[in-house]
Parts: sequence; C-alpha cells; structure tokens
Amino acid sequence: MNSETRSFPNLFPPVLTAAALALPFSAALAQSTNGTVVMDKATVVGHLDDAREQIVPSLGASAYLVSAERIGDQVQGANSAFNQVLLRTPGMAQDSYGQVHLRGEHANLQYRINDVLLPEGISGFGQELDTRFVDQLQIITGTLPAQYGFRTAGVVDIHTRSGAFLHGGEVGIYGGSHETLKPSFELGGSSGSVNYYFTGSYTHTGLGLENPTADTTALHDRSDQYRGFGYLSRVLDDTSRLSLFFAVSQSDFQIPNRPGQPAGTDSAGNPFPLGGVIIDSARLDETQSERNAYAVLAYQKTAEKLDFQVAGFVRGSGVLFKPDRTGDLFFDGVASRVDRRIASTGLEANARFELTDQHILRAGATVIGEQAAVDTTTSVFAIDSVGAAFGSPFDIQDSHRKTGLLGGVYLQDEWRISRTVTLNFGGRFDAVAAYSDETQLSPRANLVWQANPETTLHAGYARTFTPPPLELVQAGTLGAFAGTSNASEVTQSSPVRSERMHYFDIGITRQITRELSAGVDAYYKTARHQLDDGFFGQTLIPSPFNYQQGRIYGVEWTASFNRGGFSSYANVAWSKAEGRTVDSGEFLFSQSDLNALRDHWVGLDHDQRVTGSFGAAYGWNRTRIFADALYGSGLRRDLELAGGFTLPNGGSVPAYFTVNLGVEQRFDLQSHRLLKLRLELVNLTDNSYVLRDGSGIGVNAPQYGARFGVFGSAGVQF
Repeated sequence: MNSETRSFPNLFPPVLTAAALALPFSAALAQSTNGTVVMDKATVVGHLDDAREQIVPSLGASAYLVSAERIGDQVQGANSAFNQVLLRTPGMAQDSYGQVHLRGEHANLQYRINDVLLPEGISGFGQELDTRFVDQLQIITGTLPAQYGFRTAGVVDIHTRSGAFLHGGEVGIYGGSHETLKPSFELGGSSGSVNYYFTGSYTHTGLGLENPTADTTALHDRSDQYRGFGYLSRVLDDTSRLSLFFAVSQSDFQIPNRPGQPAGTDSAGNPFPLGGVIIDSARLDETQSERNAYAVLAYQKTAEKLDFQVAGFVRGSGVLFKPDRTGDLFFDGVASRVDRRIASTGLEANARFELTDQHILRAGATVIGEQAAVDTTTSVFAIDSVGAAFGSPFDIQDSHRKTGLLGGVYLQDEWRISRTVTLNFGGRFDAVAAYSDETQLSPRANLVWQANPETTLHAGYARTFTPPPLELVQAGTLGAFAGTSNASEVTQSSPVRSERMHYFDIGITRQITRELSAGVDAYYKTARHQLDDGFFGQTLIPSPFNYQQGRIYGVEWTASFNRGGFSSYANVAWSKAEGRTVDSGEFLFSQSDLNALRDHWVGLDHDQRVTGSFGAAYGWNRTRIFADALYGSGLRRDLELAGGFTLPNGGSVPAYFTVNLGVEQRFDLQSHRLLKLRLELVNLTDNSYVLRDGSGIGVNAPQYGARFGVFGSAGVQF
C-alpha cells in the first residue's frame, strides 16, 4: 500500500482500517460457548474508527498520509521530535525554536487527536506532542471543508495507538551526541470491553535549542523534558464507545549564549550604569520553562444513516521566561521576567447523516472558552532628555487577565453528482469575543473528479476566518515604560484582528504504475489583516501582529515508489508569501521598518521559496536500512540596499541541506519478545547551516542547524 500519496478517501464507502485487516483470523474471530462465531472487539473498534473518520473526512482538500511504519523509516523514528515528522511532508519549512511553516503560513496549524480539536496552548520550544503515540497522521491542507475552522493553514490529524491492536508494550533507551539520553516506555492492551494505551518518556539533551553559533556544541543549552500520554476507551456496544485521552508535558530550557558580545549602550552611546560591572556573554543564565496538559472525553455513536461524535475538552498551558537580570541589563538595558498562562475548556460536536444515495449532510458546532493571564516584572533604567540612562535599575510590574470566547457552526453537503464526480459545498459561521468582537460567514466548496481509476483531480475555494491567539497578544500599557530604557520608539498599538482570506486550490494525483504514484497541487491566497508573529525584544515568547494585506501562492509536487521491501518518497514545494503595511502591534517595530513595510510588499519572515524532503528504506529478513534528506532555500533576512536603506525581510539566508542515514536490526528473544537495535547518523556531511542570521522581522538572534550526530537505541517489545 502507498502510505504517503495524496488521497480522497470520501469518494468510496469506508473499509476496515489497515490495522484491522492486518489482524490474524484468530484475532478477528472468537468462538462462543455454543459454537456461534462472533466478531471480536478489535473488529468492532476498527469499524468504529472508520465510521469516526467519515464524520469529518478531507472531502476534496489535499491530504497527505503518514503511517507509523513510515515514521519508523525516518531517522530517529519514534524518538524524533514531532516537528521532524512534519518536516518530511509537502510544503513544510523548518524554522528555529522547533517551529514549522506550512505553505508560507506562520503557525496557523490546527491539531486534532482522534478527530477532536485540540485547543491551543502557548507556543514554546518544547514538542508537546509525542511521536511515539502516533498510529497514523494526515496533513490536510488547501481548501479545507467547512468542519475545519479557526486555524486553517492546515490540519494535523493524528490517530493514536490503541490497546485494541496492541497487546503488550515496549521499553527502550535512546541516546548519543549532544548529551542526548531518552528512556521511554509503551504499554497497551484490553480487558473485556475496555482497551488502553499509555506511553511516557524523559529527554535530556545538551542541544535543547538551536545553537546561536556555528560551533558543534552550544553554550548553556541543556534541556530536560518529560512527556506522558494515555488513552482509554470502552466499547459500549457494536455501534458506540466512550473514549478518554490525556497528556502532560514539562520542558525546561537553558537559553544558549553567544560569546564575545559587546556591552550594551543607551541611545546616547553610554554604557548602562551598573557601577562598572563587566559581564561575559558566554556566562548568561536565562531559562524558560513550559508546561502543558490536556484531557478529552468523547462519545461516538454510529447507526445505519447517522454517525456522530460529541467531545468535551480541557487544557492548561504556561510559559515562564526567567532573565539573567544583571546580564540582560548590561547588554540590553532591560530584563523581563514573563509568566504567561492560559486555560481552555470547550465542546465539539460533529455529525454525518446519509440523506440519500447522492447526498450526505454533515453538520457540527464548536465552542471554546479561554482565560489568559500574563504577569511581567521588567527591570529598566530611567532615561533623561538626551537619551542617557541614569540611576539604579528599578522594576515595573504589569499584570493583566483576559477572557475569550470562540464559537463556530457549519453545515455542508457531499453531493455525489455521478459515480466519478463529487461536489462538497457548504459553509461555516465563526465568532470570536476577545480583544475585539468579530464574526464571519465562510462559504466552502470542493469538486473532485475521478477521471479514471488511476487519476483524480480536485479544485476548490474556501473563505476562512482566523482569530489571533488570545494567549500571545501583548496587552500591557506602553505608557508605563515612557522615559525608561524599555520605551518603544513607536507608541501606536492598534489591536490585533482576525485574519480574513480567500483561498483557491487545484491539484491532480495519479497512480502512474502499480509502484509509482505522483501528485501536483497549486494554491493561491489573498488576505486582509494577514496574521504573523515574531520574537520581539529579549524574551522568546512570540507576539502576533497583522499586515493590512497578505498574499501567498505556490505549487507542490509529491511522488512515492514502492516495490517489494523498498519504499521511497519525494516532496518539493515552491511558494511565495508576502505582506504589506503593518496595521496592529505597531509598537513592536521601529519607525523605519514601518515606513518600509508601508511602501513595499515584503516577504513574510517565514517565507522560503523552495522546500524539499526525501526518503527511502529497504528491508530484508530482520534488517532495515533507511535514509532521508531535507532541503531549504533559506528563510528571510534583511537586505541592505544602496543609500543605506534596509528592506526588512528583503533577502534570504543561504540554502542548505541535511542527509541522514540509519539501520535497524531485529532479534527474536524468548517468550515472544523482540529486541530492536538502531544506529543513526544525523547530518551525515556535518553541514554548518544558518536557519536565522539574527536579522529580519521578529528575529532576535541567529540560529544554526544541528551539526553531525551519532545516535543509537535499544528497545524490547513484549
């Protein structure tokens, strides 16, 4: 089976999942005491999984499937960070601090677990989602059908492992270069009508964040990260079940240092008055801690004509940045301790009703309540009329709370016009009440034509509405910092607004031969109040803002080839993302940057013209070798023009590539146990490449990609 080509699974009746089909006959059937053959619970779970998938399918949007087997063929496999899995899908560009960008968008990704929306947390460095619990995931993008709202650049749709198909578990240890050490475990199974799955891991590394220098090792860059995930479900009968899944994570980071940095000066050119203290920039001690937890309870029911799922969810998230007070004052004249928190609760309901053989109606609603809190303590100097700092540093306290409410409803019709043509059309209505009250009615339409058994074409239009992240909006009082070393050059601060866009997409996929498949997809977006965010100031918590206008367009090519024990894939994307005229959060910018952005279309800071990912694996007997590679033409940087004019984001950093190689060997042990040994080489050619050079909008420091590393793992399945 081809596990990574684009697909449109809604065109044909659902079938059992691959996991259910892979069960041995003895596991799928069971004998009752009177000799009657009955279906085992695993088959019922497989049927319910398929029914759940048909409640909110991709319906003509571009969908790229990644299986657990495909993740295993990726270097570092289940031990890799979740963003490394995403980077091996079409159109996904790599950024610093673990960020990824799909189709030229900054963030704006919606994460769903077992077809339930995961509320947003505060963006940080840690990868909250654990690759280990993924059974399969889809990246759904393009003209999304009406069930997907709020975050619309793409949907990361994760189906987790389930105890119904896993009886036993695994314990393992992973480690290698950069002080890496990662023990982990998995456990799954079933008891009566209940099935369960749990996984947990601890990670220690000496390269928690990207190195701000090109050196092999980083200074002050250790990180400790803990993650746990659990899934429980009870099959109530052969048409319904109750599911609970939950996760917790805690990540602590040292902020890496750049040696040899010069002392800071005030606007008059004088050193900040710290009594002659001299600070070595290699010895700064800034840290950041991140914590996340969520829980989802879902009830699913499937009947002859009606399928529905109702889910309630809660989530808590927080980020605490601690400065090196004296050191930050020495270099920047300001030191900020920032504590951001958000708590979310919500309810989501989705339903599918087969009205006739030609029409399937889908409808649903989502409501989310959010409470965000920010507490800051900022140490500053007083500034006199000529811009000179004087006196001793003092603290300014700033705290605020904000409640937000998000809601959306949708209705759509999957109209099977003929055996080969399907039109899905409908719309959704969204509303947000937070820093501003906004609403929008968004029509959506996708047409899919199965030209022949090997060729599928699709085209679509979507109007979308994207609210700004409540937890990241800066709402402090600018006036409190007037006359201090943290005063903004620009004092205007228009409120951040929701992005409103029109999106067009067209594509084709073809099964060229039994082994070779390929696809191409083109898209165009135009937006008002284009959302973006960046790292402004010294803290490493992003802040959102709007461009008055935005436009993004591009094309993606995908291909895969599978024969016998050999499998491979290739993804190449070209895109261009631009914005013009900042119309919110102006105080984050210098006046010269605002002037330049008013007069020019400029590349968004995460814009990368060409992005590529490639992979291949070959297995025989109990041995498997695998390789993959990433390519990027470079993210944006400032461009120096004639006459001393600087165009923000006018240039790009140099192109780069990384090649990775690995091998896995399996051994049978006693009592049906299995030993897995892996050896992996990351960045085989030891390329030193720049992700950010420290310039560009919302870029506060340079970051380099990881250098050559050797890693190994051992795991025992039982």
